[in-house]
Amino acid sequence: MTSQEVLERAGFSRQELSGGALPVRSPIDGGEIARVAETPVSDMPAVIARAKSAFSAWREVPAPRRGELVRLLGEELRAAKEALAAVVTLEAGKIVSEGLGEVQEMIDICDFAVGLSRQIYGLTVASERPGHRMMETWHPLGPCAVISAFNFPVAVWAWNAALALVCGDPVIWKPSEKTPLSALAAMKVLDRALARFGAGAPEGLAQIVAGRAALGEALVASKDVPIVSATGSTRMGAIVGPKVAARFGRAILELGGNNAMIVAPSADLDMAVRAILFSAVGTAGQRCTSLRRLIVHRSIRDALTHRLVKAYASLPIGDPREAGTLVGPLIDHAALDRMTAALHRARDEGGRVHGGGAATAGVPGGGAYARPAIVEMPGQSSIVREETFAPILYTLGYDSLEEAITLQNDVPQGLSSCIFTLNLREAETFLSAAGSDCGIANVNIGPSGAEIGGAFGGEKETGGGRESGSDAWKGYMRRQTSTVNFSAELPLAQGVRFEV
Repeated sequence: MTSQEVLERAGFSRQELSGGALPVRSPIDGGEIARVAETPVSDMPAVIARAKSAFSAWREVPAPRRGELVRLLGEELRAAKEALAAVVTLEAGKIVSEGLGEVQEMIDICDFAVGLSRQIYGLTVASERPGHRMMETWHPLGPCAVISAFNFPVAVWAWNAALALVCGDPVIWKPSEKTPLSALAAMKVLDRALARFGAGAPEGLAQIVAGRAALGEALVASKDVPIVSATGSTRMGAIVGPKVAARFGRAILELGGNNAMIVAPSADLDMAVRAILFSAVGTAGQRCTSLRRLIVHRSIRDALTHRLVKAYASLPIGDPREAGTLVGPLIDHAALDRMTAALHRARDEGGRVHGGGAATAGVPGGGAYARPAIVEMPGQSSIVREETFAPILYTLGYDSLEEAITLQNDVPQGLSSCIFTLNLREAETFLSAAGSDCGIANVNIGPSGAEIGGAFGGEKETGGGRESGSDAWKGYMRRQTSTVNFSAELPLAQGVRFEV
């Protein structure tokens, strides 16, 4: 299927693909596949005003009724799964199964949010005063901006939008300028759900703005956008977070990850190798949860490294649309340049590099294809402590579990982590307060591939935000504590007496 056919199947007209000034290139071959219309920065006040107006109406709609819209979105996503996934593959370079998996994540979070729409629970709190009842209630907060990155061009929006909508908040989506087509295709799916939903969904409930950073800056700066959920680099978060905080807004930040796996002497190495391969090279190493550091007990380090180098050499690299391909392209040649520069620094810092460099055999011309690299490092040097968004896996040795956990935690990022061990004490220590300092900590599975049922996010320079499951919905609402006096007296708390 040609790129034009993929896009037409997703509902794009030829005019939508050619009438704008924002060029869109496929990482598969570097070719231009569309020119979409950019949202003028001058339009942003009107976009935000529509969302603010929509909030006044949507917050009054009962939460289970709001959940009905998300249920319809899930149905439409099921019907459009293959078509939308094909756009993700074309525009982001993901292999077919990963593109399908990303849309499945959207479906899963819709299922979660539909149930949530009938479970937005508060608390009844014991009052110290007789004849009084105290309770907590959760209310919608306001328009939610979603600023998403290229590596998950549709799922991250769904994580936020499904929750925000059932919580009573309109959504304004600013996708990456590298992957606007996936976002626009997802909005077409939502439009079909809105049409089925009918009356009750106000204009401006869900909007998309396509373009460059200035659009995101307008959302970050606006006091009428109380929630800003931003996914991207730590550098970006360091700008967004303080600006939102300065106006007393709420930021949900999902930033960098420098994720590690500890491999203990008791580990099932067959399982560990399988987990390492997907976690380190899946999505060409361009997941925020990609495995970047492998901390291996010295007694098994050489044997495991030998197995991994052999496995890396046999990885099928090529067109992500082709059956059998496991490693597709990097998003662009700038990403390949950054990978090359990181490997040069690793060598300068004492690393021994296996693999790496541009892949040229059997790959489409024009794309930025790389051979995944394993780098044996003498220690956790400065380059190891940085996140390079590419398939580079640094290996380190350790002698004691305490040493391994110290290495694991001794980086600025704190997103995802894991340990492979059959030793119960080691596993429980890793999950304890003295263990991993990350938002995600796994035992005998890799750091990548989180399920939507758990809250997703991390600590330190990862930003501290949480999205998706568990009680992440509270980030989209405001808490109100209320006390009702049903007595004929007016006692004060803490025994205070104030008689006139």
